[in-house]
Amino acid sequence: MGVAIRTAGGDDRELVVRLLDEAFQDDPVSSWVFPGAEYRRRMHHRLMAAFTDVTLAEGRVDLVEDGSACALWTSVPAGDPGHGAEAEGEDEFAELRRAVDPDNERVELIGWLTAGVHPRDRAHEYLWMIGVVPGRQGEGLGTALIGSVLDRCDREARAAYLEASSGRSVRLYRRLGFEPTGEPLRLPDGPLMYPMWREPRPSGPQG
Repeated sequence: MGVAIRTAGGDDRELVVRLLDEAFQDDPVSSWVFPGAEYRRRMHHRLMAAFTDVTLAEGRVDLVEDGSACALWTSVPAGDPGHGAEAEGEDEFAELRRAVDPDNERVELIGWLTAGVHPRDRAHEYLWMIGVVPGRQGEGLGTALIGSVLDRCDREARAAYLEASSGRSVRLYRRLGFEPTGEPLRLPDGPLMYPMWREPRPSGPQG
């Protein structure tokens, strides 16, 4: 049975934020940014809201029709300076920190660190994050969400990029054609993140 997927709009914002907050409560990177379960329950949703707002404005949020999973994508042109570039004296990651959790330097640091390893020489689709509510994980929803974009990447001969947040995620993304690129990113006193790149696959019948 197929998975019904649609593009989320502004009216879906709260649903997407709630979904991501629930899906990433136990994620290694989220646990590093917001250490401590109670602290994370109070503050984590603010970062998910910021990511959702950026993606709704600048990219695309794919949403499973029943609200059980979503994926946040942006298109990155070749030579793009990326988020974090200074504009009018205001640094984007510092602004993010002030909006989300002013006393938490890791909110700003995670932005700088991931921006520092993000490839910029080729146009690609960037998977910011993909979330599946805990009760629905293992049903193939994430694969269906990613696959819809990767099919388009293949048709348009366009690459894709992401940062995996765990070894388990690396194994899942490898099955979809992603391969590690460069060295893993070690968060200070924290877990590893794994930059992964996917070359477009030739279209047409495969032998």
